[in-house]
Amino acid sequence: MADENLLTRREFTIEWALAVLSAATITISCGDSNDPGTGPTNSGDRTGAISANHGHVALVTATQLNSQNAIPVDIRGNANHPHLIELTVSQLQTISTGGRVSVVSSTDDFHDHTVTFN
Repeated sequence: MADENLLTRREFTIEWALAVLSAATITISCGDSNDPGTGPTNSGDRTGAISANHGHVALVTATQLNSQNAIPVDIRGNANHPHLIELTVSQLQTISTGGRVSVVSSTDDFHDHTVTFN
C-alpha cells in the first residue's frame, strides 16, 4: 500500500470521532419522534420531530395553523434552554394539509435543531 493512502493518527482520530458523532445524532433523532409525551394536545394540533432532541417540544396549535401571519414557536419544552423556529404562512398551510416542512431553530446554548412536521 502506498504511503499517500495512509491516514495519520490525528486524521484517523478525527474521522473516527466524526463517524461516532454522526451515528449518535441519527440514533437520537430517530428515537425522539416516538416520544408519547410530545403528541398533540387537541384535535388539529401538530407536533414536529426534533433532531438531537433533549427535552424540546415543537407544538403548533390548530389556531396557529390558521394564522394569516408568520408565527414564532418556542420549542423549549422540558429543556433547560429555549430555541425558536419561525413558520411562514405558506409553511403553516403545508403543515395543516399534512405536508412536510423542515426548519432550523435558533442557535441557543451553542447548538440548533432541525424541526420537521409531516
